[in-house]
Amino acid sequence: MLQYTGMTVSELCQVISSSLKRTPELRNVTVTAEVSGFKNYLPSGHWYFALKDSSAVINCVMYRQNNIHAAIMPDNGTLVTVRGYVDYYSSTGKTQLYVDQLQVAGIGTLYEQFAALKDKLQAEGVFAKCCRELPRIPRKVAVITSKSGAVWHDILNVSGNRCPFIPIVLVHSGVQGAGAPAELIQALNKAQRIQDVDVIIIARGGGSMEDLWCFNDEGLARAIAASVIPVVSGVGHETDTTICDYAADVRASTPSNAAEIVFPDVNELIQVVWAYSKDLDHKMESFLRGYLDEVQKMKDRFQCLSPMNHIHNLSEERQKIASRLSNVMNMRLNDYENLIERYGTRLNKSFDFRMINTDAQLKNLKIRLESISPLSVLDRGYAVVSDSDGHVIPDTVRANQVKDIQIRFRDGVVGASRKE
Repeated sequence: MLQYTGMTVSELCQVISSSLKRTPELRNVTVTAEVSGFKNYLPSGHWYFALKDSSAVINCVMYRQNNIHAAIMPDNGTLVTVRGYVDYYSSTGKTQLYVDQLQVAGIGTLYEQFAALKDKLQAEGVFAKCCRELPRIPRKVAVITSKSGAVWHDILNVSGNRCPFIPIVLVHSGVQGAGAPAELIQALNKAQRIQDVDVIIIARGGGSMEDLWCFNDEGLARAIAASVIPVVSGVGHETDTTICDYAADVRASTPSNAAEIVFPDVNELIQVVWAYSKDLDHKMESFLRGYLDEVQKMKDRFQCLSPMNHIHNLSEERQKIASRLSNVMNMRLNDYENLIERYGTRLNKSFDFRMINTDAQLKNLKIRLESISPLSVLDRGYAVVSDSDGHVIPDTVRANQVKDIQIRFRDGVVGASRKE
């Protein structure tokens, strides 16, 4: 049996690093290429990215003490010229280009394609069609992503924590490579046919521009814009932007953020329902109070129009009028009684005065009558001759015409007959 005596991993890494350092061509390298997978690591301020061409990629790092002197912070697709040295990073087993200087060389090919497609679709108004509002509480949500990736599990965790009672359906599709756009379009059409789905999430985790390039497909962008169901794009990390983001109704910074946008927080919903319940109670109480006031007003009006109430009012009015009339009559009677009493007193006085005057006049008339009465003449011895009917015979002519006569003396009458 052969016995092998080899190096340790650390010894091998040291040999590789020493070999790279002993190669003069790798100690001062200038490379012009397109930036991909750029990341600004905020805790340290270091930049991590890759430089690529059509057939190769090399990882790069530019430490903060060097990148603070750079004219710009590059973006994915930017064509740059960098200078630095190549070394082996034994902790990760990567050969990296350590960049000391960086300057812009132009726009990379992928970025040119991205910008051209974006301008084309924007000019056609494809992006303007995508601005629909998402339902506050979806009936069912379809997620288009790879079933083998971590994105599906991240969305499940977020939806389960926020609103577990909303059904969620996975529509599997490839999310990287040449065949991915066709699979994504097919998955999008399938998701629109699922019953009760009213929101679609299309999602993928972060990656380089090449990894996310399938989401810059023109056919996929048009399919998303034409979707009858609102689409939320949750592709890549916060700094990643794809054509799908512009074509979708809502753009999320990450897949987890897409789930946060689509699935409402059940605790917030409870608070909203509680607030609506209190507001409804208040409005209902106010409505009922107003309704009862209106009913009371109508009841009062009906009571006013009620015949019995009208009769009662008339009875009360009659009693009031009778009382007023009685008071007026009593006042008038009192006035009349006082007036009668005054007139009676005046009448009695006037009557007494008239009686006294009349008595005086009667006495005077009696005296005068007695003074001219024939009876007073009889007292002096004279007599009055009359016929049998009592007519006075004033002379002899008349005396000769009657046979029987009467002679009245002071104390009586004596009959007599005339003789030839």
